[in-house]
Amino acid sequence: MSKPVVARRAAYAVAVEAGEKYFWCACGLSAKQPFCDGSHKGTSFTPVIYTAEESKRVFFCGCKHTNKAPLCDGSHSKLKPLA
Repeated sequence: MSKPVVARRAAYAVAVEAGEKYFWCACGLSAKQPFCDGSHKGTSFTPVIYTAEESKRVFFCGCKHTNKAPLCDGSHSKLKPLA
């Protein structure tokens, strides 16, 4: 598996708490999107750790193709349409 699975073609809005760590799923296989559940085992992917600097709502990438992992950069709007 060299490319991540597109979990969804939109961001996940999540209320994060200051000082808390979040483990973002980079492979797209997790059943607990946008967070890791260990489904990446056996792939070349590892979760990305996000530590919230303040309590607020952030937008985690759902398509797994962002250039600003783990946050959404709008890359989902540039993905090829589903067949």
